[in-house]
Amino acid sequence: MLLNFFMSIYFIMNEMVMFLEWEIISFNSMSLVMSILLDFMSLMFMMFVLLISSSVILYSKSYMSSELNLNRFIILVLLFVFSMILLIISPNIISIILGWDGLGLVSYCLVIYYQNIKSYNAGMLTVLSNRIGDVMILMVIAWMMNYGSWNYIFYLNFMKNDFCMQIISLMIILAAMTKSAQIPFSSWLPAAMAAPTPVSALVHSSTLVTAGVYLLIRFNNLLVETFFIKFFLLLFGLTMLMAGISANYEYDLKKIIALSTLSQLGLMMSILSMGYYELAYFHLLTHAMFKALLFMCAGKVIHLMNDNQDIRMMGGMSLYIPLTSMCLNISNLALCGIPFLAGFYSKDLILEVVSMSNLNFLIFNLYYISTGLTMFYTVRLLMYLMVNDFNLLVVYNLFEEDYIMLKSMFILLFMSLVSGSLLSWMIFSYPFMIYLPLNMKMMVIYVSLMGFILGIIISNMKIYSLNKFMMTYDLSFFFTIMWFMPSLSTYGLNYYFLILGQKLLKNVDMGWSELYSGQGMFNIIKYYSLISYFYQVNNFKIYLYSFVLWMMIIFMIMLLLL
Repeated sequence: MLLNFFMSIYFIMNEMVMFLEWEIISFNSMSLVMSILLDFMSLMFMMFVLLISSSVILYSKSYMSSELNLNRFIILVLLFVFSMILLIISPNIISIILGWDGLGLVSYCLVIYYQNIKSYNAGMLTVLSNRIGDVMILMVIAWMMNYGSWNYIFYLNFMKNDFCMQIISLMIILAAMTKSAQIPFSSWLPAAMAAPTPVSALVHSSTLVTAGVYLLIRFNNLLVETFFIKFFLLLFGLTMLMAGISANYEYDLKKIIALSTLSQLGLMMSILSMGYYELAYFHLLTHAMFKALLFMCAGKVIHLMNDNQDIRMMGGMSLYIPLTSMCLNISNLALCGIPFLAGFYSKDLILEVVSMSNLNFLIFNLYYISTGLTMFYTVRLLMYLMVNDFNLLVVYNLFEEDYIMLKSMFILLFMSLVSGSLLSWMIFSYPFMIYLPLNMKMMVIYVSLMGFILGIIISNMKIYSLNKFMMTYDLSFFFTIMWFMPSLSTYGLNYYFLILGQKLLKNVDMGWSELYSGQGMFNIIKYYSLISYFYQVNNFKIYLYSFVLWMMIIFMIMLLLL
């Protein structure tokens, strides 16, 4: 991690890009080459991935201490990190799909780690949603055969007006949308919370969901001038809004944090589709730090609550676990964009650039309402966890002794405080010129205060009055389940196939094939076995009977002969 950090500083200062090629095999005129691209982006992202994964593995040592197969878990996490690093340093679409598919496969293994029905369903939803993206990248590989090489980095600038490249860019956007869980592929992200908490910390900060954003950052030259990018900008903005609203109705601690990740991903993708890839990259890195910390704190709280994730059961945490509460509060405030924490530097800059851009009122509203909603659900979470009364057991003992967990959390706490300013000094060698009137400049503060006040009001209201407040129960139900997306992407897609399967089972497996194979064979064998059983049981009687019969037959033969 430190090596990556110093190398990235060196690369930034000297404006270097290093392209390494390792020839694996050469046969006649064909050579098989492994390419690696090292620039400040890949080096710095690798540094963040390695820092977070090392903290997570240290945290897992304590969190998963009662696990029998701890080594297997650690190896899976390391495979996950290795796949991500392969994806980061690849300028070649073939090596990208190795890392991309590695992420998909290992994430499936990690989501189904606790083996129960819920985990299996969540794992299947995750892996099948991600398969769409994998197929898109395979199609990109096929389309890129027109250019004679798969090193996409060579073609991005001078081939962008080519029709083939526009097709490729559309597929790349779709692939990134599946991995980063944008509408309509959003339902797998909260479902993937079935994985152990250390995995969630890794997935939601710097690995799986950020792979799509990183891929688009690499392909950013293609996206800016494509004709359909404004449509995708609307989709990404709606993803932000949907995740923000759903998080306010959710009571599962991990799902709230997962939906906040979805909201931040929507922010990154939308600013990326406006052409500001450096800002998206900046927010990607700052977000990784406080989100990993937030999940670690949530894991600690869930541990202490007897593995209960319902925030209505929690309360008064700051009295019993002050250090964890401090980490949780600071990471939550960084998520809100409170000044001089990590999230502020990237989020504030993004919103001010949006205010300066020549965009319509709808997109402007989506950005600012989503920012207000972020404050809303964060304050609601803090009220439920820190301010309300403890609701789980009459006799309880919450204590903070786990120094391994705290150690790994403090590393990320430090980074959540300083990474924003550090990165803004490193990435932007020139100052961004922001020119706005006072009210526009203060818009972020206005919506944040609005969200803060609403969060306090709503978290003090009971759920029934909240539903009354939102006018109808149906409306709240629509918002609660992410605009029916989980139902559409699971039951909506597989219901008819499952009904067909049920009919086949009834008519074929339990019908004709049963009658003429299994059941029929069974009946015949049973019939013959009954006959043989009858002979065995009555053998003495039959012996005498057959003796008499034989005597009669011999007597008859003798009569005939005479």
